[in-house]
Order: sequence, then structure tokens, then C-alpha cells
Amino acid sequence: MFALVSIVMVLAVVVVGLVAWRWSTELIKSPEPDELSRPDEYGLPFTEVLFPSTDGLTLHGWFIPAGGVAAFSLEDDDWASGSRGTVVFGHGRFGSKDADLRYTPFLREAGYSCFLFDFRGHGRSEGNYTSFGFHERKDLLGAVDLLRSKGISSVGVLGFSLGAVVGMTTAAVREEIVAVISDGAFIQLRKALARGAEERGLPTWIIRLLGPFVLWLAGRRVGCDLEESDPIRWVDKIAPRALLLIHGDRDWYISTEDVRRLYDRAGQPKELWIAPEAGHREVDQVYPEEYRERVLSFFDRYLAPAFEEETR
Repeated sequence: MFALVSIVMVLAVVVVGLVAWRWSTELIKSPEPDELSRPDEYGLPFTEVLFPSTDGLTLHGWFIPAGGVAAFSLEDDDWASGSRGTVVFGHGRFGSKDADLRYTPFLREAGYSCFLFDFRGHGRSEGNYTSFGFHERKDLLGAVDLLRSKGISSVGVLGFSLGAVVGMTTAAVREEIVAVISDGAFIQLRKALARGAEERGLPTWIIRLLGPFVLWLAGRRVGCDLEESDPIRWVDKIAPRALLLIHGDRDWYISTEDVRRLYDRAGQPKELWIAPEAGHREVDQVYPEEYRERVLSFFDRYLAPAFEEETR
């Protein structure tokens, strides 16, 4: 009887271990790339760039100048001319910069240049895993360094989901990021993953039993504590840089209460837009005109003046 119990316990441990390993693999694996696109398919001039993250990975990006400005060459040292500021895009997890090209025309028309790039392990960039924002901060830091070398020392960030997390946590440590728009960021990774697992039909008891271990295991596999990049830990360090939080009140992954908590923790200047009837990353689809107006108004108030001051 004792031998049978021992065998059952060993088998249970093996099964749990295999499930945890598979689950952690799903969390950190690199995605299949989005359908590839190019700015010239939208009639946009652009400069294609390969640049390093701060830990040495080669990342792929596009610099799209403001409306009325021709594409710069890689040899040009002044990419600031002709614009009211530069907006750096941060795409979502399991996405790439390609799908975000649709936002660039209205920003260009308003006088803003745009820099889009793929995070590590996504799109055309190097890397073979994702880390929910921990290592991706090094990618955004690399983008900021590149733009500084081209005469741009104040930037805004327009981040979506994962990209919003990276934007907030990086703005907390780099003063060059003067304005951040967070569209659909998770507040605490553990909560977001639990809600996502519930949506896929996993029983609550399994999530509670294995979730913390899976999150720990995934972090060990990519060499970090994944929860260290939770925005709730960083948002109070962003001020006096500006923050706009955009949230759909039907977002399954992030509760409205959590977003309000993040807003309350942030310093001034800050803005909050909770959009009714919109799910995760659906606000721009449900309210396209208001979305454009709010994004432009925010950058007009906080990015354009900082850019103007630095270029005097």
C-alpha cells in the first residue's frame, strides 16, 4: 500500500511539473509574426533601422517622419527637423509593429514623427522569448538611445498592452520620455494571467494552485522576476512626466478597479479615460474619432512643448 501511494505521489509530481513547464512555455514563447507590412504600403516615407537593445540584441524599426518631410537617411544626424515631436510606439504581446502602422497617419498629419520597432522575440527583431516587460525595457531604452543620437532627446510613447507596460516602467527611469499613453496595460501580471486562464476555461483551483509556481518558473527560464515590472510598482515614479491611461470597461484581463488604483497611485500630470462597451485594446475601434482627439490633445499638451523647448 505504501509503495502504491509513493508511486501515485511521484506520478502526481511529474504531471504537475509537466503541466507547469508547458504553461510557462506558453507564457514566454515567441509568437508567430503578424502579417508583414511596410510603411510604403500606406504611402508613408520611412527609414528602416537596425539598432541594439541595451543588452545587445538587434532590433528592427521604422522611423516615419512628420507629414511634409521626406525620409531621412541613416547618415543624417538630425531627425528632429520638420516635426513637433517624435512618438515611439510599443506594440502588444504576441504582436508586432506592423499592425500599428494604422495609427501613424493621423499623428503625421498633426506634425509628429513616429518610431515603430519590434520588441525582442517579436516580428523582425532578434530574441527567442518574451518577458512581459522586464527585458523589453532594454529594447525601449535602445530606441531612446538611437533617437538621442539623431538629435531627438524628448519623446512620447504610445503603448498598447505589453507596450504600455514597457512605456510606463521605462518612463519611470528615463527623463527623455516626457509623455506616456497606456492603452490596455495590465496592472499586476499575476492578476492578468489568472483572468486570462479563466477565460480559456481553466478551473479556478488549478489557477490558484499552479499559477504562482508557473509565473516563478517562467521568470527563472528568462532570468528575471517577471512581477518586478508590474506597473503598480513603477507608476508613482513617472511624474512629473505626463501619463494618460486608456481602458475599456469590458476588458477581460484588467479590471476597471485596478486601472483606477493605478491612476490614483500616479503623480500629476495624469489623465484617465475609461471607455464604456470596449474590450481589451478595442477603445480605438469603438470610439475612433474620440481616440484620435484624445491622443493628439495629450501629445499637444505635453510632448510638443517639451520638443519645442529642446529645439530652440
